[in-house]
Order: sequence, then C-alpha cells, then structure tokens
Amino acid sequence: MERYSIELAIDLLRRLDLIDHLGEWRSTGELCHVLSFQPRFSFALRWILERLVETGCIEARTDGDTRSYRLLHSPWQPELARLRAAGLRIDPRNSATLDLLDHAARIYPAVARGEQTGDQSLFGARGILLWLNYFHNDNLTYAVNNWVSAVLAADRLSTRSRLRILELGAGAGSASKTFVRWFDERGLLPRIERYLITEPNAFFRRRAERELSKQCPDLAPEWGALDLNLPWHTQGIASGEFDLVYAVNVMHIAKDLLFSLNQARSALAGNGWLVIGECLRPHVNQPIYPELMFQILETFTDVRIDPEIRPNPGFLTAHQWRRAFTRAGFERVEIAPAVESIREFYPHFFTGAICGQNTATTNDVC
Repeated sequence: MERYSIELAIDLLRRLDLIDHLGEWRSTGELCHVLSFQPRFSFALRWILERLVETGCIEARTDGDTRSYRLLHSPWQPELARLRAAGLRIDPRNSATLDLLDHAARIYPAVARGEQTGDQSLFGARGILLWLNYFHNDNLTYAVNNWVSAVLAADRLSTRSRLRILELGAGAGSASKTFVRWFDERGLLPRIERYLITEPNAFFRRRAERELSKQCPDLAPEWGALDLNLPWHTQGIASGEFDLVYAVNVMHIAKDLLFSLNQARSALAGNGWLVIGECLRPHVNQPIYPELMFQILETFTDVRIDPEIRPNPGFLTAHQWRRAFTRAGFERVEIAPAVESIREFYPHFFTGAICGQNTATTNDVC
C-alpha cells in the first residue's frame, strides 16, 4: 500500500501539471498560487511532494517555517496495474483499500481547482460504498486497527467486576464488532452493565446497529450521537459515568484535541481508562498512505494546531499522542505495540493504540 500510494503520487505529479513548475525551488503555497489551486489544497500537495522525496526525484529544503521543493529528475512511469495485481494476489480483500485510494486520487485535480470538495466526492453515492468496504473487518489492512485497540482495552479492564463503556465515532460498526468479539472471547462480555455506542452520522449509526444486533442479539447496547467538539455534558454524558471511553480512528479529527481529551477524562470514573486506536505517524512529517484518502476532507484538516502536540492536521506520532494525553491529565499513558521500536526495523508500520488512566478522584476537568 505504501508503494502503491507512491505510484499514485507520481501519477498526480503529472495530472496536476507540477513537473513544469518544479524546475526551481517552490513552496506548496507558491505552487498553489501559480497553478490556481485552492489554498487549502496545500496540505495535500505537501503530502504528494514529500512522498516523492522518498523516491529521490524531488529534493526538499527547509528555511525557517517554509518547506520548498525542486525536481531533480523526472520520475518513472507509474506501475499501478502491476502493483494492484500484486496486492490482489496477496489477498483479494485488499481491493477495498486499493479501490478507495484510486477513487481519492482520481478526484484530486477537481478538488485542487475548487470544482468540488473532497467531502462531496468521497461521500457521494459511489464513495459511501467504498468507505463501507474499507472500514470493514474483511479489509485486513484496516481491521488490524480494530484488533489492536480491542486487545489493549481488554487488558486494561480485565480485573474489573463491572464495565460501563462509551464508544465514540463507531462509524458502520466494524470496531464495535471486533470489540464485542474479543471481550466475549476473554469472558468480559457478561460484566458489561452499560455500553453506549455513539456515531453522529445517522446512516452509519443505523448500519452499525443492524450489524451488531446480528452478531450479538443479547447485548442490547444503547445508541446515540455525540459531537466531540461540543461539551459532552450538554449531550447527555454525565461526569464520571464510564469505566472506559473507547474510540478507533476518531480522536485525530477533534477540532481542539485537548478539549476533546479533557471531555473524555471528565466522562471517566476514578481509575477509568481512555483507549483509542490511531494511525501513528512513525516520524514527524513522514507521509503514510491512508492520508491520500483523508487529507482532502475538511474534517481531517480543519483542526486547531498546537506546536507541541499537533503541529499538523491528521495523524500524530506516538510521542505527540503521549504528550497530548499527559497534558490532558491522564496518567499511566502507554502505546501498544511498541511502534517507536518497530519503526527502527520497519519504517512504515503505523498501527497502534494509546491508553491513559484517569486517576483523579473528582472530575474537575477544564
């Protein structure tokens, strides 16, 4: 998938007419101006160029806060068909990720020129089906996110006699299904006294409810909508109400990350846990392939920047998440697996989960 996204970046270099404008040093802002691209496309453009720095056909330099790029030589012709066939030979279910990558890359020029938004295109009739296939446990490149998170949550709650759980942003329910399956295998399911699953999108929420009811008809969770960016107590979440707040690939889109982390801590009882699954950027500014699909979405990029914990929209490093949890007042912050060690052996591993405990006896959270 990493290599496939590089081939798509090469293809986009030509389709966006970038080659002819990289004979001299240019920042992404300058390129957007010269090519009449939308200013907000600068973030996606930087991803394309950083992806190609890895190939050696583009070089980059940093002057203060400005990152500039220059073409060293024309890249090779992309081998998308060959690599797609190789991915499908490895596992036919990889088509879900490949299809969504292709669809996103196809609309980049129109988004760059402001002819349509990423949200309109990626969540249209065709896009919705692609997302449902992608956020599915049959798609192994995504399902691993659900498993890592569920295993970490079960480990942290294994000694509890009763469990009150709040899940955030359940989407179409793949994370919920994995969570329930693993808790059942660990013998923890009977201990769940309350399980509130939230998803702001009504279409996804109804689908998740149908799917989970088929898998576990006796569970009877509650369902609701929760906006991460508004005070949770105004949305029916009382202080100290839950033993676990749980989310997979959700918290990185919070507009104000510290606000949402503080809201999560407020919802936790004493010694309760926040467990989130996230794509963990291995190194600062390192591009990773899922960004090709997400970075043209306004919800992904329209966030508050913080130089210490969130210097860029989108995915964060393990170190940045650790600092964010700590600043929000969580203790016993851990990341699993040990991605900072794994990256020394394989620099493109980015699946992980972060946990932190609310050890406060009162929830006087800002």
